[in-house]
Amino acid sequence: MSWLRIKRKLPLIVVNIVVIIAMILWIVPTLGLLITSFRPASEVAYSGWWTVFSSPLRFTQFTIENYQNVLRTGGMATAFRNSFIITVGGTLIPVFLAALAAFGLSRLNFSGQGFFYALIVMMLVVPTQMTFVPVLKLYNRLSLSGTFVGLWLVHTGYGLPFAIFMLHSFFQSLPNDLFEAAHIDGASIWTTFVRLALPLSIPALASLVIFQFLFVWNDLLVALIYLGGHESVAPLTMRLSSLVGSHGQDWHVLTAAAFVSMIVPLIVFFSLQKYFVRGLLGGAVKG
Repeated sequence: MSWLRIKRKLPLIVVNIVVIIAMILWIVPTLGLLITSFRPASEVAYSGWWTVFSSPLRFTQFTIENYQNVLRTGGMATAFRNSFIITVGGTLIPVFLAALAAFGLSRLNFSGQGFFYALIVMMLVVPTQMTFVPVLKLYNRLSLSGTFVGLWLVHTGYGLPFAIFMLHSFFQSLPNDLFEAAHIDGASIWTTFVRLALPLSIPALASLVIFQFLFVWNDLLVALIYLGGHESVAPLTMRLSSLVGSHGQDWHVLTAAAFVSMIVPLIVFFSLQKYFVRGLLGGAVKG
């Protein structure tokens, strides 16, 4: 009898083991990063972060000097401001446009509907790096290089395929009866979108905002290519990357910088966390 119970619960046990292993693989490096951020440079250079557990006295050597060095670095306030400007525009614009496109592709009937949706999905497999040179040449002609507007447009282009794909599945899962009733009552397409589709899709929109926000906030490569290294427009990631010396002798400062840059994304994630799972699974079952 006990063997039958174990056999029934075996899939659940396997899943739990895999989840635990995945958690360990994520938590251990993060814990090491956190501990290193409080260790002095002399300790970081000659011993690993795990050595702090060998003796309680090692915890007394913790210091906030790394964080002080990061916050005292010149231009940090400007970098935070630039990151906010870039991230807000690079998140709201693609999410709004993706909602419009996904609603049209899922709820409006027109010729070529399937073709356009397939074309958008195909964009997901296009490597971002392939677009850097042609887009940058175009930006130089249009004087968009080194501007926030240009970076907003780039993040919009890079984020739209996934955003449309995600919202399209969610809009299709909404009950057809609701939209048919609104159409019978004389509601226009715009009214149906604003007063019916958007309120019902808040979980999906919140999930999409989290994904896009994290991508734009943590971006370094795209900002470096299209903005350049000028301090007046450089985001936080570019500013923090310059903290390391040319020979990597100050890399321990980056551990503190990593947690400084994580503050805003964590606030956004925990604020929208209740919608996250609902938004991801909303399009899994047809309503």
